[in-house]
Amino acid sequence: MTIRAMNQARVIPLRPLPPPVGPAPSREPLWRDLVGDVLRRERLAQGRTLRDAADAARISTGYLSEVERGRKEASSEVLAAAAQSLGLSLADVLALAQGELIRLSAARSRSLSAGATGRPGGPGGLTGTVRLAA
Repeated sequence: MTIRAMNQARVIPLRPLPPPVGPAPSREPLWRDLVGDVLRRERLAQGRTLRDAADAARISTGYLSEVERGRKEASSEVLAAAAQSLGLSLADVLALAQGELIRLSAARSRSLSAGATGRPGGPGGLTGTVRLAA
């Protein structure tokens, strides 16, 4: 095998592959996504900028942005500081994230029980009676 062929065989893409065509498989929501959504939603509801909230929390704007987007798994200290910068306790943020997790999990369960066709009623999506041709 040539050096060129060996190098080509070991290429690892730096960007993720594009998503497959068709409906995406349902996955469990990640805690970091839920917490980040709560922080962003609360910050925007208060009409505050990312920089303002990050400065008040004494963390970098870039890091808070990554936490809000679910790209970073923040420590409890960082989450508490971000929450406090928004006038919330860590318990408030976690309770809001828990409520969202329950809502999404319930929706996911309903989606999975709808069956392969996506219609209510289980596999095949049929409910009620079935009439057979004579």
